[in-house]
Amino acid sequence: MDESSLDCLIVGGGPAGLTAAIYLARFHLKVRVVDAGRSRATWIPCTRNVPGFPEGISGTELLARMRAQAEKYGAAFTTARVTRLERGDDGFAAEWGEGPARARTVLLATGVANRRPDMDEELHDEALARGLIRYCPICDAFEVTDKKVGVIGSGRHGVAEAVFLRGYTADVTLIAPGEAHALDAGDRERMEAHDIVAIDGPARGVAVQKDCIVVETAEGHHVFDSVYPALGSDVHCELASQLDVALAAETGCIKVDSHQRTSVRGVYAAGDVVIGLDQISHAIGEGGVAATTIRNDLAKLAPLIR
Repeated sequence: MDESSLDCLIVGGGPAGLTAAIYLARFHLKVRVVDAGRSRATWIPCTRNVPGFPEGISGTELLARMRAQAEKYGAAFTTARVTRLERGDDGFAAEWGEGPARARTVLLATGVANRRPDMDEELHDEALARGLIRYCPICDAFEVTDKKVGVIGSGRHGVAEAVFLRGYTADVTLIAPGEAHALDAGDRERMEAHDIVAIDGPARGVAVQKDCIVVETAEGHHVFDSVYPALGSDVHCELASQLDVALAAETGCIKVDSHQRTSVRGVYAAGDVVIGLDQISHAIGEGGVAATTIRNDLAKLAPLIR
């Protein structure tokens, strides 16, 4: 492979990809991050789950700090969407807006996209910024302690999220996103055991009133301090599929070993695109593991000597 080739192409500039970029740059490797600017971390108005920030930090600021750190050590960045990845005899070829590039290895840190509830986009974004819509109870259920909380979802996923939130507040309502709840006898028993109210849908967010959000259902309007959509997510696995990387049948997430290697040699994956906690700290850890594995695997092919 020629000297202009990258040691590693990182696709995705969220916490996992940026951590890997920091590590790889400090390993004196040639690395470029190509990111479309859609990291879910940018949705976070303030997270208090990231160690070292007891007063919290916005997702946007956290990413900016991590990017600046990677750039300080020589990582390059491009704002674009990678549209094609191909494997060749001597590495990988990738294409985005600027044209083709070649890399010895690829790290997929492409993440997932949350499915949004039925509501106007501007209303959704305003409510999200104000903490009236929240997507991660593991991250921020502490902030809704003893408040009135709605969960939009059905089936076991919706029930599980409602039960989790019941550990923070006595006032939890599960609202079906469609015409009715798809709850089996076991789900209904769990709901009753935890004193969670179930309301038939459809559910539509219609307004923000002071510090509350109003959800319209078949049974009328309901006002909550916060609403958690529990509608699942879509995995960004298109590039993995182009390379015939093995995916988990149930989730569509990329399968990796304990060192973040995928089923295709030279391709690694980290962060939410790999099944896990969907947590910033977890993604950071996977990014560090992936980068170290990439460095060591490359050293086996040719000594890394300065």
